[in-house]
Amino acid sequence: MAHICPWWHAYFFDNWFRRILYKPQRLFGPYVREGMTVLDVGCGMGFNAIALARMVGEQGRVIATDVQEKMLDVLRRRAERAGVAERIETRRTQPESIGTDTQVGFAVAFWVVHEVPDAARLMEEVRSCLAPGAKFLVVEPRGRVSDESFREMLGVAEKAGLKVYDEPRIPFSRSAVLHRG
Repeated sequence: MAHICPWWHAYFFDNWFRRILYKPQRLFGPYVREGMTVLDVGCGMGFNAIALARMVGEQGRVIATDVQEKMLDVLRRRAERAGVAERIETRRTQPESIGTDTQVGFAVAFWVVHEVPDAARLMEEVRSCLAPGAKFLVVEPRGRVSDESFREMLGVAEKAGLKVYDEPRIPFSRSAVLHRG
């Protein structure tokens, strides 16, 4: 797991500054509705998962996956404090698999794909989870992922049956919204 961000490092980027830059309602609002089931791949400490749980409402569900149990532990505590724990299902996964085939209406991988040992398999697994019309938001950090590497990542996604739907502007990031082709 040499590619994986250490759990304690997440505190450096899961902070007040991130809440200002990456407003979940703006990022996910066009794709997420109340009652949906959504997938947060590599959820970390739950910044997006908790926001998504609020957006899907009491009838919705968030499947939050991560390879590190410590990340999931922090997410569970934060979700309890936020009053959304019952909407979030945490799953510890393996680096080579997201560990679910549940149909979802939206999926997100925020600053995650560059850490995955087999991006092609990840893209195939997420594609198999997407319900008809569902979208998959992939966001990668500019400082770690070059434009060329991101384009290669999108090529891998296309081979897995995902097509670029949109390329939203997200600060300090490269991003694409994908859908089943």
